[in-house]
Amino acid sequence: MSVAFTKEGDSESVAADLTDRPISPHPNLVTREGLAALELAYGEARAAYAAAQSKGDVQADRTAMARATRDLRYYAARRASAQLVEPAAGDKVAFGRRVGIEREDGRRRSYRIVGEDEADPAKGSISYLSPLARALMGKTLGNTAMVAGGEVEIVALD
Repeated sequence: MSVAFTKEGDSESVAADLTDRPISPHPNLVTREGLAALELAYGEARAAYAAAQSKGDVQADRTAMARATRDLRYYAARRASAQLVEPAAGDKVAFGRRVGIEREDGRRRSYRIVGEDEADPAKGSISYLSPLARALMGKTLGNTAMVAGGEVEIVALD
């Protein structure tokens, strides 16, 4: 029997069936930098979509079109739901502020509390929904909080 009559899927058609990127059910709070990053990502997704469409033969590269469409939907939704939150002035840990903590073993670390799409703990930013951020919100310099079974003290607040 010829291969033309079989129902075997090729790798392109399988790859083209990409699932949507999950969108958080939580409010999409963003900093100014986070909003700018969303705008940039949305622009890049629009460009990728246009490029995939302009190639003419969408069937030949279904993967690129599927990826571009998926990313465009995601960034359009995130951009539309973004709620810009300016860092609050004052003496309390809040969204958009940087907080320095000291662990029981003496290690110190500083994090900025940001939106979900902005969070990158390795670069010093954590989501406002993270356990650490939730434990610190509303506290002031010198306060302590329990995080992952250990105590942390707030040693700096910018």
